[in-house]
Amino acid sequence: MRRTDRRTILQGTTIFLALGGLSFGCGQPSTEPGSTREGLVQAAATVAQIAAAVTGQDAPLADEAKSGKNLGFDTHTFPGEKTMRAWKSTPGAPYSWVGYYLPSPCHKDASWVGKRELLTSMGWGLAVVYVGQQSWGRKPQPLSSARIASLVKSGAVCNANLLGVDRGTADGADAITIATREGFAPQSVIFLDIERMETMPDAMRLYYRAWAKALLTDARYRPGVYVHAYNAQAVYDDLKLEFAAAHVTDEPRIWVASGRGFDEGKAPQDVGFAFAGVWQGMLDVARAVADIKLPVDVNVSAWTSPSEPKKLGN
Repeated sequence: MRRTDRRTILQGTTIFLALGGLSFGCGQPSTEPGSTREGLVQAAATVAQIAAAVTGQDAPLADEAKSGKNLGFDTHTFPGEKTMRAWKSTPGAPYSWVGYYLPSPCHKDASWVGKRELLTSMGWGLAVVYVGQQSWGRKPQPLSSARIASLVKSGAVCNANLLGVDRGTADGADAITIATREGFAPQSVIFLDIERMETMPDAMRLYYRAWAKALLTDARYRPGVYVHAYNAQAVYDDLKLEFAAAHVTDEPRIWVASGRGFDEGKAPQDVGFAFAGVWQGMLDVARAVADIKLPVDVNVSAWTSPSEPKKLGN
């Protein structure tokens, strides 16, 4: 048999098996991490990638399946070193990354501070979160500089009336300072948390665009956004404009929240947006690993560590 014929048969057989596994896996429902379905899809994707490597071709379908298989969780308060070790090291533990909350205007808890090195030494990937100003369903009121200064002086650092360019720029600088102090590598992604809005005020758009611009101008870190599916397209479009204005060709990392149709076996793009790199689909659910239970939000990501800097050549 000629070498080219052997390569063709190997390619056809392995890709057939891989795609068959993908189809079989995708046809079985599951909401439990580590399920049979998840194992089948992952194994099939691996087979297809091996076939692609042998034949010198790409396996985009397999790459997508593997890229969307990184389960992570986020929770308000640091669960403690013992819990994080158990949740990472226990055989079959499903989560590869965790949300890392920076102290920020609307998240004053500082329990994650100083834990970056500890968590990465355990093997955890990280998604750095900065919870900035929110509209809270209110229409921000235009305030004078004196009134804004008075609000800040009184301790009202999380207030819809602070939304706007000035506060976006200031909070962007704050995120940079804290991430630097925490030791995050240059070009790491910081996700600005934007909660769902039925109607997005103009002041909010000015705020998050200024926040992103502050990071892009400084250039030490990349801005990403956590946003509900209801507002995702508008926020993504605005963020793309800021990237273009800063002559940054990287695709913004977008973390979309939506409980509709979520399954841990799906890829982030299955939330309904091709640009989604992370999908948060379960909120405030109790999960247990090694008999240690936590209230968590469950996510699936295209990356094992959503905030990790882009590697050269990728």
